[in-house]
Amino acid sequence: MIRKAGAEMKKYIGGIDIGGTKCAVILGDSNAIKSGEHPENMILDRICFSSEAEKGPDFMLEHIYRSLALLLKRNGISTEEVEAVGVSCGGPLDHRKGIIMNPPNLYGWDDIPIVTEIENTFGIKTFLQNDANAGALAEWKFGAARGCRNVVFLTYGTGMGAGLILNGRLYNGTNDMAGEAGHIRLTQIGPVGYGKAGSFEGMCSGEGIAQIARLKIREQIQQGKKPRLCPELSEIDRVTAKDIADAAGEGDELSLEIFNISGHYLGMALAILIDILNPEIIVCGSVFVKSGKYLLPEALRVIHSEALPAAEAKCRIVPAALGTKIGDYAALAVTLQET
Repeated sequence: MIRKAGAEMKKYIGGIDIGGTKCAVILGDSNAIKSGEHPENMILDRICFSSEAEKGPDFMLEHIYRSLALLLKRNGISTEEVEAVGVSCGGPLDHRKGIIMNPPNLYGWDDIPIVTEIENTFGIKTFLQNDANAGALAEWKFGAARGCRNVVFLTYGTGMGAGLILNGRLYNGTNDMAGEAGHIRLTQIGPVGYGKAGSFEGMCSGEGIAQIARLKIREQIQQGKKPRLCPELSEIDRVTAKDIADAAGEGDELSLEIFNISGHYLGMALAILIDILNPEIIVCGSVFVKSGKYLLPEALRVIHSEALPAAEAKCRIVPAALGTKIGDYAALAVTLQET
């Protein structure tokens, strides 16, 4: 249990990371978060649970609110000692009005006024951001982009979204649609992502890499070969980006070819972002953290041939530094946004 020394009033920050598969409710140390200390010193306690999104928003929200109340109770903290709560959730949403607007992985979440609900229930100032923007804030404040003023953060998970820090401020765009880089079309024909064939998400996300793999596996099987990655056509739909990364680590030529194809389109997309935004750093999360070494050589080759040399020279491309807990840090970082 966390207790205060003498009469000292220690302040805390709450975080809520909402996903279609899991949710986490976090209690953080306000001083550590604001000072940008080592991330491990920021999280004091957390509760994580399966979303069970199919049961609808009322079920999940009740679980979230109950978890936040439990965190405070078991640590002996009153709501008056919590400075703010940050909520990170997939979009679309309206961060200014505090409304979640039916994210594709949260069926039934139609115009949920989550900020108002939390503020009315707990009396704590609450902030909302989409998960890509929240991840950008976290990597900028606590992680790989600390000290930079122009940052692109790519979620690089099952899907592909971007959070943008421009001139030292989070950039949301006119109606919270900035950073939807996954929708950029890179080729007319290719795996589908974000509802568009050949998109950045279709070619480079975790699901996109798996789609490329399925095409290449089917091609080899039809040629009479038995690829080690998936020797039987009946198993093809079970192949994931993790399977491909594991096989690439063992030197599997097909898996390395798949990453080379995806890396080529990654380079095309990053060259576009570099030319338009002139960032100091591009931070790539999730899939790239594990598989960047297979993707980056071809991506860098393409960037060198496509991007403006002066912009390319000033931009680093790095894996996210906050690891598997980035969702926790992202939710806490939402409270640091400038409104």
